[in-house]
Amino acid sequence: MSITDRPLTFLCLANFFKGNAFLQAAKQLGHHVLLLTQEKHQDEPWARASIDELFFLPSLSKQPDITYTVAYLARGRHIDAIIALDDFDVETAAALREHLRLPGLSVSAARHFRDKLAMRQAARAGGVAVPEFTRVVNYDELREFMDRVPAPWLLKPRSEASSMGIQRLYEAEQLWRTLDRLGDQQSFFVLEQYLPGEVYHVDALVDGGEPVFAVASQYGRPPLNVYQDGGVFITRTLDPASADCQALLDANRRMLRALGLTRGAAHAEFLKSNADGQFYFIECAARVGGANIAETVEFASGVNLWAEWARLEAGHLRGEAYALPALAGRSAGILVCLAQQEWPDTSSYTDPEIVWRLNKKNHAGLIVAGPDAGRIQALLESYGERFAHDFLAVAPPRQSVAEM
Repeated sequence: MSITDRPLTFLCLANFFKGNAFLQAAKQLGHHVLLLTQEKHQDEPWARASIDELFFLPSLSKQPDITYTVAYLARGRHIDAIIALDDFDVETAAALREHLRLPGLSVSAARHFRDKLAMRQAARAGGVAVPEFTRVVNYDELREFMDRVPAPWLLKPRSEASSMGIQRLYEAEQLWRTLDRLGDQQSFFVLEQYLPGEVYHVDALVDGGEPVFAVASQYGRPPLNVYQDGGVFITRTLDPASADCQALLDANRRMLRALGLTRGAAHAEFLKSNADGQFYFIECAARVGGANIAETVEFASGVNLWAEWARLEAGHLRGEAYALPALAGRSAGILVCLAQQEWPDTSSYTDPEIVWRLNKKNHAGLIVAGPDAGRIQALLESYGERFAHDFLAVAPPRQSVAEM
């Protein structure tokens, strides 16, 4: 039976609880949905009505177990696509695709979206500005880098997500002591120039190697600062006509070409340097952005990134051209913080621009949206101060490899 004459079968991998909207959209399109996740997530509120078959494993990254499991499932199911719903599934999904000879991101291409050293090398080779960096392999290279690039520097795990495990170093001796603790793990890090500046992100859908949809946003404080020092996480969409937005969308387009993403969702981060005002590429993930950024993008644009990703993948397999839905053209922003209260009460926040409230234990969060970008920015600034007073709790960041 031809692929155009039967429902498609999507095998979705999820190391964390996320991606319900993808599962629902794929099912609404009439396709068969399989979800493979960890046993510890079996009680999460998955969109079970949209999942035809749900499987649990102790780990999704342990080899050869994951390959044996998926190959066994494929004996009685015609799997058409393997979808990585989380950062930590990207390389696993790529390996499974290559093993089953399925279309999608390959193992080597997946490294551009998981390995911070590989993505920097690819971006720089593609003419995209990146902070100065060096691999943590050859000690003469490290000495040359530290002599040439003034401190502070950032020591980043090559394959962790977002700001996890990043250390800021102020002198060479700090690096050598840290490398001693890391031992044989040190080559899994990259050393990078620390550039003070504002941090932005671009959330996109990609088809044929080009973004067919992209929204640029600015963080209130750099995620690294929020992650390490605590505080209220804030991000807001930019005016599409602004110079910063246009520069970011152009940099994002060139970066995606350089990294080789042909199809799917992408969440990229860029830094605007205080020193020269230039945008520098920080990192890119081949998935939908976390921290409820997808909801923020949807309230601003009307585009659900998860659902449109499902439509894009299904259309490609069927040989159908992808068409973006009509855009809403609003401004939106989100603020979230760790809360002192078990179930914080945000009912005293009553402005009509509030379109969403977070319902999560020990967390407070709101999304505001509307046609007036200035009003949205003012609300986020005001709410950020109120959140710090009403709810904010500070917890130590997750340990880095060097501290474990």
